[in-house]
Amino acid sequence: MTNSMFLNNLLLTIIWVLATGTLTEENFIFGFLISFGILYIITINKEERKYFTILPKLISFIMFMSWEILKANLVTVKESLYAKSKLEPAVIKVPLTVESDIGITILATMVSVTPGTLVMDISDDKKVMYVHVMHVRSKKEFVDEVKNKFEKRLLEILR
Repeated sequence: MTNSMFLNNLLLTIIWVLATGTLTEENFIFGFLISFGILYIITINKEERKYFTILPKLISFIMFMSWEILKANLVTVKESLYAKSKLEPAVIKVPLTVESDIGITILATMVSVTPGTLVMDISDDKKVMYVHVMHVRSKKEFVDEVKNKFEKRLLEILR
């Protein structure tokens, strides 16, 4: 149902762009938002309403990941300018709540994409992820960060 709502949203957006005769990014986004609002108003079926909660969460998730990548890049640049003795590398065992293969893959990509971290392995039973981290102050804090920041937000979208 969510896929059909997204396709309806895109179809209405294309109709908007064709009706206005202006093909720009701003007009496309504006048309997308207008059609999102129209679909929200006219949708009665509760199953189809899931689209209206997932899309804002997905946009929020993308903005969150962009901010985290920017912050991690700044920390990595800062750390690389100082003496190597300030680096505190470690391999950390992170327990997983995510169960699906796609969820584990997305989480591993999220962790690896932030500079200074690299997912080395996933256990055979898919319960643990091993992460190499360049800047470790506390292993517990790192595990809490992965669980509360990344995995929690990912589970909100996947469920």
